[in-house]
Amino acid sequence: MIGAINDILRRIPVPVVWLAGALPFALLLWDTFTGGLGADPVQAIEHRLGRTALYLLVAGLAVTPLLRLTGISLMRFRRALGVLCFAYALPHVLSWVVMDMGFLWAQMGQDILKRRYLLFGMGAFVMLLPLAITSNNLSIRRMGGQAWRKLHKLVYPAALLVGLHWVWAVKVTEREPFFWLFAILVILASRLVIRRRVAWGRVLGRV
Repeated sequence: MIGAINDILRRIPVPVVWLAGALPFALLLWDTFTGGLGADPVQAIEHRLGRTALYLLVAGLAVTPLLRLTGISLMRFRRALGVLCFAYALPHVLSWVVMDMGFLWAQMGQDILKRRYLLFGMGAFVMLLPLAITSNNLSIRRMGGQAWRKLHKLVYPAALLVGLHWVWAVKVTEREPFFWLFAILVILASRLVIRRRVAWGRVLGRV
């Protein structure tokens, strides 16, 4: 069964993931030009871009645990998921800078230091930026595989900060941000357990 699923996944071209990832942005553009964003369009744009970035980030994080736990391999699509995540995170930040704050840099700096959810969000964005820049084969060759993998471990604290960013940005009565923060914590914990099992397996194999 798993082999059949992986055979199907191997037949799916990676550009299909790029096209699917562009659909939320296309729908956002449609709603923007047709008046479908509600009473506060700026907030709607910011929130939809941010939520999509988070969904893609979680999807990318889940690839390795899914492979380890079930044998289903989405590894071919992981880089695309990561780049798509940043492709939504960047306009999410820019929409706040341009439309919400109007390039008021001093005010933005004060708000980031004063509001915890902004501090978490900007921290996550700063961590994701070098990952997006180096998500290409040229960077891997120049940096070396070990250094590249070490740098890209920043995705783990970035994911945690993204989850906290959403939780602190909303009212306590909203459940969805807490669900996604819990999902992130579960994925990070599962990766830690898998890593320890692999390490113990290597130790026992040498005994």
